[in-house]
Amino acid sequence: MADIEGTWDVRFDGVASTLAASLEAGTDVGASVAVFLEGEPVVDIWGGFIDEAHSAPWVEDTITNVWSTTKTMTFLCALMLADRGELDFYAPVATYWPEFAAGGKERVQVRHLMSHTAGLAGWTEPLEPEGLADWERCTSLLAAQEPWWEPGTASGYHAVTQGYLIGEVVRRITGVSIGTWFASEVSGPLGADFFIGTPESEDPRISMVIPPPPVDLEELKPSEIALRALSNPPLDATYPRHEWWRRAEIPAANGHGNARSVATIQSIVAGQGEARGIRLLSEKGCSAIFDEQSNGRDLVLGMPNRFGMGYGLSTEMMPIGPRSCYWGGYGGSLILMDQETQLTICYVMNRMEGGLQGDLRGANLVLAAVTALVEG
Repeated sequence: MADIEGTWDVRFDGVASTLAASLEAGTDVGASVAVFLEGEPVVDIWGGFIDEAHSAPWVEDTITNVWSTTKTMTFLCALMLADRGELDFYAPVATYWPEFAAGGKERVQVRHLMSHTAGLAGWTEPLEPEGLADWERCTSLLAAQEPWWEPGTASGYHAVTQGYLIGEVVRRITGVSIGTWFASEVSGPLGADFFIGTPESEDPRISMVIPPPPVDLEELKPSEIALRALSNPPLDATYPRHEWWRRAEIPAANGHGNARSVATIQSIVAGQGEARGIRLLSEKGCSAIFDEQSNGRDLVLGMPNRFGMGYGLSTEMMPIGPRSCYWGGYGGSLILMDQETQLTICYVMNRMEGGLQGDLRGANLVLAAVTALVEG
């Protein structure tokens, strides 16, 4: 069995053995897992290697690109501003970002940005990959374009655009970039090792993600909306190898951290706004997460999804509980929070699978953690 480093409560032996088995089988190359209960870490483990060549071990402070798990950090920033009375989810986006009213979007509300229902799942104008590092261009194009469907009527996963949309609202309110605000108001106070826009100083400890096998979108026969959303620019798992990607603030996709740092931050949600003596949200502000915004077949993902204020909520296909929420990243990373048990479970890895919404590795770890909690 593969060696596992770190610490865990003996009740959670099954979580450690599940990660060890995945590393041993080669399903994982390098990974970290964290479980927090009532705000405190009960599992903080890691193992494997930073690359396919096994050139160095994954260690305690190894970080990697977690893709759309980054979105949960963006949601938290917006929730905090709403809780402080500086942002109204039911107000038009143009209240904060006047230029956004162009293209018939004067009635699009902030909640539509939070729930992928704004009709802006991608860019209409061509955008080269490096253009993702140009905040002004990305946001100005989105402000100018018309929605691809009637906002509020259905979700269509805003895989990359969501971060720019919410991030620009945050910038208009606070006067600073969302990465800067997140660092000062979220990761800093919590002492969490997570970045939206990663400094050069952190490069030596980054494990580059291992891309999944290439997927031919045409063979999958995606909808026209899905094809437009995911091909301009193409969603390419090699982007994190480039400095432009790591330095940019791409708040839907380029956050760098590990399971410990993600769980440290999102345990605030499991604790109804508070963890380890630090409160970032009121209980009422945290409850806004469960304000259902959409429930049905997603126009981009092609499968049923139920979105609250940012986070994914429990469904028949994903029965995680009435006070649970989650999201994950391209290739497999996953974060899940349950307010009834104050349980937070996070999995971050470098070897990517092909799905946009995770795979069995994360599900198996969640099952092991929940089983341990139930069995005591």
